[in-house]
Amino acid sequence: MATVSPSWAYTLQLPHDPRAPGIARATLRTVLAAHGLAELTPTAELLASELLTNAHLHTKGPYALRIRSTEPDRLRVAVWDTDPRVPPGFGQEGASVVVPDQEAENGRGLQLVRACADSWGVSVLRELGVSKGGKLLWAECVG
Repeated sequence: MATVSPSWAYTLQLPHDPRAPGIARATLRTVLAAHGLAELTPTAELLASELLTNAHLHTKGPYALRIRSTEPDRLRVAVWDTDPRVPPGFGQEGASVVVPDQEAENGRGLQLVRACADSWGVSVLRELGVSKGGKLLWAECVG
């Protein structure tokens, strides 16, 4: 008899602290191992790391990591932050991303996300009801 894995989701609220992305990555590894998705860890950790670092570097407030699986072997990693501005080139597929100079020490994170994710996107959240506004950048990987 075949079994169906129920969908699940975790959200980790993070303060604007330089240690927060590392704590979030450790949490991600633990959650994936607990759900038998360890094979997705390298890609999911890269996606989460880049999205978390982007939130930490380009926003002033708290942020959150959301991990969700609605079907077996498919994982969505998302990062919410308080700034509603969408990073250039991340708003829609096919949009070009600004490529930094070869000598630049940063600026390649969202390019990595787009290159490594099976799908990706953004939701701009308006302040309605219990929502805190901001945006949610997400990326999916499939095992």
